[in-house]
Amino acid sequence: MDLPEPGSELSPAVEAARSPSWSVRAAAGRRLAGAAEDVEIARVLQRLLLDGQDTAVTQETAEALLERWDVRGLRMVLAAFSSADDETGDHLDVAINNICCQSEEGFTRLEALASALVSDADASVAREAGRLVRACSSRRR
Repeated sequence: MDLPEPGSELSPAVEAARSPSWSVRAAAGRRLAGAAEDVEIARVLQRLLLDGQDTAVTQETAEALLERWDVRGLRMVLAAFSSADDETGDHLDVAINNICCQSEEGFTRLEALASALVSDADASVAREAGRLVRACSSRRR
């Protein structure tokens, strides 16, 4: 895996993503979320979204990706659902609720982003996006 060059500003965060400390891994996820376009960083973020040791890492990483308010961030979170166990899935849902479902504007933005993903090539992403669109639509009724 080609990770950032040793002098890169993201190298410490990539290294921190392997820390035995959940809080260090969570902080790394938050720091790396802004560089999710980078293929190698995206792989690290996916690993943190599915952190097998502490769901706080999952939730912090997911919230940071959702705070981007873009399709890429939401897609990464939705993709994690396909591999998540029930507890991890619950924390991914909590992250969506914490970031996207606190206001009418948030619901509207979430629905627009999820609508862009309902025909995603990854069937699991498309399925989760459809679930979000339906949830946002039913909330307005």
